Amino acid sequence: MPDAAPVDVPQPGTPAAPPEVDATTADITAAYKDAFRGHPAGVAVITAEGPDGPTGLTASSVASVAVDPPVLVFSLSTNSGSAGVVLGAPLFVVHLMDARGVALAKRFASTGSPAADDPIWGTLPSGDRYLPDAASVLRCRPLSTTPIGSSTVVVAEVLDIVVGLDRGEPLVYHNREFHSLTDRSRLS
Repeated sequence: MPDAAPVDVPQPGTPAAPPEVDATTADITAAYKDAFRGHPAGVAVITAEGPDGPTGLTASSVASVAVDPPVLVFSLSTNSGSAGVVLGAPLFVVHLMDARGVALAKRFASTGSPAADDPIWGTLPSGDRYLPDAASVLRCRPLSTTPIGSSTVVVAEVLDIVVGLDRGEPLVYHNREFHSLTDRSRLS
């Protein structure tokens, strides 16, 4: 067995040096995707009423911006299909999903939305269609949209909220897969 090369082991309390990256040859897009693959995010389904009925998509970019007034933000990676309908709608519904909603999240992550008469849809008092199986439902109106490269950032005011009474374990998207967080995953 050959001798192993010596390894520098940092002393306790000494921060580890960041990995070296050759910025001249690194593919920044691939590195960016890889970095965020390791960063878990909550899962939401965003729906809107289009000319052909309700449509939607799964997003992992939804975040809270402010509480008073309640404002959220998300980004969409294209301006066509379901994303185009959401971007063109005067109102849309953001569904925050728990682990029990993974089938819905997967369904809206693929091409084609469920038909208007599909039993997954319910109707809010406002008349907007929504997914009753979501952990929380936020009816929103866009405040601003900002195109950035091939994506559009949407800032939206939350008009109405329905919080589910019986929430399941949180659903997160990590390394291109859905995961649930359990009490066993708690670190503190």
